[in-house]
Amino acid sequence: MSFKYPLATATWDESEYQALQDVISSGMFTMGPKVAQFEKDFAKYIGSKYAVMVNSGSSANLLMVAALFYTKNARLKLSPGDEVIVPAVSWSTTYYPLYQYGLKIKFVDIDLHTLNYDLEQLSQAIGPNTRAVVAVNLLGNPNDFTKLKTIIGDRDIVLIEDNCESLGAEFEGKKAGTFGVMGSFSTFFSHHISTMEGGLVVTDDEELYHILLSLRAHGWTRNLPKENHVCGTKGDDPFEESFRFVLPGYNVRPLEMSGALGIEQVKKLPHLIAERRKNGALLQKALANHSDLLIQTEIGHSSWFGFSLIIKPGSSLTRKDLVKKLTDLGFECRPIVTGNFAKNEVVKYFNSEVHGQLKNAEHVDRSGLFIGNHHYSISDAIEMLKNI
Repeated sequence: MSFKYPLATATWDESEYQALQDVISSGMFTMGPKVAQFEKDFAKYIGSKYAVMVNSGSSANLLMVAALFYTKNARLKLSPGDEVIVPAVSWSTTYYPLYQYGLKIKFVDIDLHTLNYDLEQLSQAIGPNTRAVVAVNLLGNPNDFTKLKTIIGDRDIVLIEDNCESLGAEFEGKKAGTFGVMGSFSTFFSHHISTMEGGLVVTDDEELYHILLSLRAHGWTRNLPKENHVCGTKGDDPFEESFRFVLPGYNVRPLEMSGALGIEQVKKLPHLIAERRKNGALLQKALANHSDLLIQTEIGHSSWFGFSLIIKPGSSLTRKDLVKKLTDLGFECRPIVTGNFAKNEVVKYFNSEVHGQLKNAEHVDRSGLFIGNHHYSISDAIEMLKNI
């Protein structure tokens, strides 16, 4: 079925297709100089010292968690059984790496308006065994990091960000994804920029950067600088170093074509985000006082990944009715990420607990959905929403 207002549309033009053709002509398809250049360009845009590209945002989350197991920094190091706090609404691969590394997961409710952490619930959930907090910036909306960091205080609690849905978002003049020790990003087709498949981890910590480089490619030393924080000093014989393995890593390398696409896409980022924000402003004006629907309350400057529509508690409108109305008008709809993830069958495998009640996550799960935002004007669609 084709939709007049789909969830996602292409952000490519002839420059991306030429970039692909240039890689094909070069004959260099595996990770190489194009990936390295994209990493530099992306880090500059985000305002981080380092960026490591991988094959997906899910892999970015995996490496981010893994790196905390291999750091020598005691304040950052995680061990099996450590408690990690997560919001109850996020994507599945926010949670899976935590399970895969034997961490205890504590689900905390979200705020019904911002869709990020309910900060009061988060404050109550943090206990003596908490070693990390995952801040998920949902649908383009950054967390209130001033309040979040005040809640954490001077305790030895690691903050990492899943920023896969919020590329370009800002809080108090700083890009989302840079408030934790590491932040993850996705460049999948439906996201702010597209390398078709792809993701990145950013950090200012040189040791974590070196660990990420090794973990990305088999846990070997080949991609590390001669002097590094993983193995110290590499040998001078490239033959001997070619298959030297020092960490239990993965192969989550991106293709060179993905790097070439990223170089072109990151040039367009300021324009792409600006256009999404224009649509966001129109939506806020049109639906601010809707009788039946809540829209997401912006924190800082959202990059408006999509537009959430949540039926207000007490409304007679049902989600089934809302989906039908929207579909009939040509809108493609999806649940708000995974809804309340803690209800999923897969959680039976986790070492996890729920803090308090997940009242707002449950309401979003039953009565929420989102529609697409785009890098071009959708004023006609927003006008339809106003009158729905």
